[in-house]
Amino acid sequence: MNFIPRLSPYSYNFPNPRYASKEGIVAYGGDLSPNRVLSAYKRGIFPWYNEGDPILWWSPDPRLVLYPDDIKISRSLKKSLKKFHIKTDTDFRSVIQNCKSLREDEGTWILPEVVEVFCELHEMGFAHSIEVYREDELVGGLYGLSMGAAFFGESMFSKVSDASKVALVHLCNIAKEFNFDFIDCQVPSDHLKRMGAVEISREQFLDELEVALQKPSHIGKWTKELHVYQRD
Repeated sequence: MNFIPRLSPYSYNFPNPRYASKEGIVAYGGDLSPNRVLSAYKRGIFPWYNEGDPILWWSPDPRLVLYPDDIKISRSLKKSLKKFHIKTDTDFRSVIQNCKSLREDEGTWILPEVVEVFCELHEMGFAHSIEVYREDELVGGLYGLSMGAAFFGESMFSKVSDASKVALVHLCNIAKEFNFDFIDCQVPSDHLKRMGAVEISREQFLDELEVALQKPSHIGKWTKELHVYQRD
């Protein structure tokens, strides 16, 4: 493993992710303050670590992305789309808590401090949730961050068949409406590849991210409160 720099507690600057270690680690340390997290995502970096470990900041190579127009919807999923009711940004905390709870037996990176910073970012208008309901019960969903023309997917959950897939389809519909360039899926996943996600190099991802961040950001709850802000 290459030398991994430690972040300064007094600065939100990150090392250039193009020179990350072979494993994809850019740096360690720092904190999970909202400003630091936003600074990381703007550089194509995200936190991912286990309880008791220092915060690790990653920019993996390859990177998994989903281009909204490329989502694959099977016949069975088309039928499932009619079985659920979708909401956005109405119960963010429940979505992230469900993502956390359903992974606790196998170990989860969604630690209490991760929950709190993403809830704060949601209140700031950067983090969003897609919620899937059957009748009045929350049975699936996903959450992530949005900046520029990019959505950075964090995690999804499903309590019944196809619920998380339905959330992803709805996210792609929103992404197309907002003219997003891509949905960042972070690390390779066979499940997401079957739905159309593809692996690209870190260099290509960072190049595409730079372009996406030059475009308008959709900041605010993705409901009637939505506003569009042009990057300065």
